[in-house]
Amino acid sequence: MTARVLHLEYPAPSQVAASPSASKVRIALESGRATIGIKARIESPELFRDALLTAAGIMQSDLRYKGRDRSAYLAFLMKKGKKATAAIWEAQKTFLEGAYGDDVARSRGLDPVLTVDPDEVSLEVFSRDESAYARLALSNELFSDRAASHGTTLADISPALLEQVERVRTYQPLDLEAGTKLASPVANGRDVDLPDEWLRGFLQVQSAAALPSVTAELAPIDLYNVLFALRVRRAKKAPRALRFELVPGAKPRIVVEPWEIALEAHGPAYAGKTPRIVRIFGRQRLLQLARALPHLRRASVHLLGPGLPSFWVLDMGHARLTVALTSWSESKWASASSFDALMPREGDAQVVERAVSTLRERGPLPIGEIASATKLSIHDTRNALQRACLQGRVLFDLDRQVYRPRELLAQPVDESSIRFGSAREAQAHRLLEGKVSVEKVHHMAGEGVEISGEIDDKAMHRSFSPRFFLDVEGQVTDAWCNCPTYMRSALREGPCEHMIALRVKYQRDQVEAERLRTTPEGRKLVRAETRTLLRRDATGAQTSFRVSLDDRVVRIERVVGSDARHQRLWFDTDAQARTAYFERLDSLGEEGFIDTDATA
Repeated sequence: MTARVLHLEYPAPSQVAASPSASKVRIALESGRATIGIKARIESPELFRDALLTAAGIMQSDLRYKGRDRSAYLAFLMKKGKKATAAIWEAQKTFLEGAYGDDVARSRGLDPVLTVDPDEVSLEVFSRDESAYARLALSNELFSDRAASHGTTLADISPALLEQVERVRTYQPLDLEAGTKLASPVANGRDVDLPDEWLRGFLQVQSAAALPSVTAELAPIDLYNVLFALRVRRAKKAPRALRFELVPGAKPRIVVEPWEIALEAHGPAYAGKTPRIVRIFGRQRLLQLARALPHLRRASVHLLGPGLPSFWVLDMGHARLTVALTSWSESKWASASSFDALMPREGDAQVVERAVSTLRERGPLPIGEIASATKLSIHDTRNALQRACLQGRVLFDLDRQVYRPRELLAQPVDESSIRFGSAREAQAHRLLEGKVSVEKVHHMAGEGVEISGEIDDKAMHRSFSPRFFLDVEGQVTDAWCNCPTYMRSALREGPCEHMIALRVKYQRDQVEAERLRTTPEGRKLVRAETRTLLRRDATGAQTSFRVSLDDRVVRIERVVGSDARHQRLWFDTDAQARTAYFERLDSLGEEGFIDTDATA
């Protein structure tokens, strides 16, 4: 993917100007845009400080694996008399210093994005590992004597500024001044690399936020309990997930794996219509939210489904923080093979312009009002807004459920440059237009599932047989293909296009199969299947049912604690067995049992 170099020019370094009687936070804004800024007195300095530092903590987080420093090991080898290893190490350092010593490393991606709206001021940040996104919205009630110029630009939020904000005296008056024309004799300009991959990940968050999801409402103590459980324990084996057990009319329950710690939520009951279980990973990133706990009034978790992102919305009164997390910290937002469902289909550019123009004229609006104003269907309006999100022209406010105009760059982003994460992913989606089939699916209890497929690659005039193994956390731990790319370099250059195509096809088939199971026509296609359902009582004791259909036989296993009971039912026809099988699943669902195998 291509990358561009942007030159950012700030009027002055951001800083905190403190006096014995008051303090002022001065944030420099990128001066390449029109005049944008805000001046106001902050009514709650403690809330402003902690909310800003929480968002900044997410921006600076990087949970990717980092190799260990080998200097101590090389010193040990030198003591053993292995001079060659030390000489090679010194030669490498000399070469790298000579070749790249004068190069100044440029930062990757945009600085924090600041938007001044008529009703709020928001700050958007992206983590260093590109797996977490946060949007901090400060409502007008947090400010007094507010004077603002509306628009979107970049903000200079440096580590030096954050250190000064940390030391702000919150018992003194605190002012905020953010602008593109701060008076200072020192300008602050620098170059940044803006790869298409970074843009794809940053913009895809808004597209994901607008997708259908299930919501679990939490009380502040619930988030505290989750963070406490994660802080005092460290999982050494999989699965390392948060499992949300949602039953209509009952309060959500969060199970911390692998210890099976069941945390009963204290917020409102789950308002969904069907019981379900959703597991999310990459939970260690939630520890960055600890600083916001003293101000938290309520929290909600929006779950898109297994293998898809989750959104955490923290309501702190006059400040709201929306945090979007990928399924794992190693999975970037730009991964098309994981988030295939987040990309909208092609549409009419004029329809997109109508939707964006409506937002510019009327301000933040829910999708229903936008559809009415543009005289489009909800489906066409949603598709147009998703495309506008990917162009950087629109932002979806998940907490308020409204779309907001937000011009990320001076010119709209070209969709074609960010639709796919790489050339291989683009080729994989072209293969999906042809013959891509899942041939075998082997479930291995406690380990994962192995998927084998067959792909007809017309460009190479032959077929390939990729396969990969998904562990219990949904991550690919092993893969193989008989294509030239894999035979040449295995997985050192990443997965080949055939592996990516098979992964996307398998995910699509899972979603379609789950949809068909809810229809009479789809149920007729089921010949053999096993589902596991569970329910917890008020004391936390668990009861589980394992119901299996095998042609004309239905097997039922009921487990309560250590007591297990088995039942086997024979029928004259497979249709009778299938009817009895689904009737038993439906009756258990009505009793509050959750299908652990369902795709949310």
